[in-house]
Amino acid sequence: MTTESTRAGATGAAGSAGASEVTGPADAAGAAEAAVPAAPEKPLFRNRDFQAMWISQFFAAVAKESAEIAYPLLILATTGSATYAGAVGAVQLVVAGLMSLPGGSLTDRFDRRMTIILCDLARVVLLTLFGLLVIAGDPPMAVIFAIVVLSAACLGISNPAGLAAIKQLVPPSQFTQATAQNQIRFFGATVIGPPIGGAFFGIARALPFLSAAVAFLISAVLLLFIKKPLQAPREAVTDSAPAAGDADPEGRKDGEEGKDGKPGKPAKGGMLQGFRFIRRQPVILILLIWAMGSNMAFNHSGMFLALIATAEHRDASEAAIGTTLAVAGSGGLIGSLLAGLVLKWVKPSLIIVYAVWIGPVAAVLLMLTPGVLPLGVIVACVFVRAGVVNALIYGYIAALVPDDLQGRVLGAVGFVGMIAQPLGIFSIGAIFDLAGPTWVFFFMAVAGVLAALPTLTRTIRTLPAPHELAS
Repeated sequence: MTTESTRAGATGAAGSAGASEVTGPADAAGAAEAAVPAAPEKPLFRNRDFQAMWISQFFAAVAKESAEIAYPLLILATTGSATYAGAVGAVQLVVAGLMSLPGGSLTDRFDRRMTIILCDLARVVLLTLFGLLVIAGDPPMAVIFAIVVLSAACLGISNPAGLAAIKQLVPPSQFTQATAQNQIRFFGATVIGPPIGGAFFGIARALPFLSAAVAFLISAVLLLFIKKPLQAPREAVTDSAPAAGDADPEGRKDGEEGKDGKPGKPAKGGMLQGFRFIRRQPVILILLIWAMGSNMAFNHSGMFLALIATAEHRDASEAAIGTTLAVAGSGGLIGSLLAGLVLKWVKPSLIIVYAVWIGPVAAVLLMLTPGVLPLGVIVACVFVRAGVVNALIYGYIAALVPDDLQGRVLGAVGFVGMIAQPLGIFSIGAIFDLAGPTWVFFFMAVAGVLAALPTLTRTIRTLPAPHELAS
């Protein structure tokens, strides 16, 4: 920040010194252009392209959540196996996480709009066929898991493309506003999607899947109304440009920007190039390491499992358990609704401090607090950070990552975030069975502290807003 301010000041001084010189026609034209005030940016809610993208992704998210709750309901109704029902969620996370890596690579190499549309249409076909199979009779378990795997693969491929589009649809000053609005979409879908899926399943077992297919079709159609391209044009390499692997005249690496703010040569490499870029970018690297550890200890499924097991251990009624989970789950939606205001008025460094340390503090409180309902309030204080800090992290990715690397970086982030969650869920369940709730919360506290250690750096303590880092 200081370096950029100094550079701007030097430029201004040079311009003043040259003002007394005789100016030619070109200089006069340049001065006239400079005198014309820049057009004000449109408010985000008037950005039709972004809002069309948001609504499209909202339909897709609701469809995903409503179908995901219907799979275990169908398994329980047809087989009664809680093991198979629980395995569905783990399979979805693992497959989506793994497929986010090739999905990120496809995002950087192919048309992003077409990638999302094809994934949406693939899920339309899958869910329609599956709904017809459910109408015809109880589908075999192998068919259910095949549909789950293919649908999760579509999610992993399309997610990076949808997130990467932000960089093209909104100006840098609105990156955090856009990512904050995306968090409302995510948490809103997690709140309304499962009840829709459960209610439709009560009417007819095939209805959640057929309605989700319709929602994915609407999502695909809405993408056709976006006028702006969802990615920057890829410049062709000319004869005078350095070949792939050659040194850049300014010493720039693939995908990095030069001192003049212009992009270097197009980024090369495969799907792992996102990890290589993250390794060279301290802000994203530190936040990603913390997020990976936090996702293991404080992910939604793991926290809900710990709350349910602890409440049953304390002989709570089913009504009390349901209320506790509702209170805890409301934290994520509240955080997403407040994210825009928080990001506007609170320093990023303070946001990170709260996000990093509320987990370990809450884990200690969960060990010491009696009753059941207060546990839901404590967990809500943890979940409220998610909408804000996710918007902030994705804002830094939009600001710092070149467009031709957006997909692979987002794919790497998605992979790390999704793969860490099943490990955390398994660990929480195993520790509870072996030692009880106190040791579960102790594990969470220790994991939270260890994940927080990389954030104790000057880079995070002096963290500027994403738009200040955008070139």
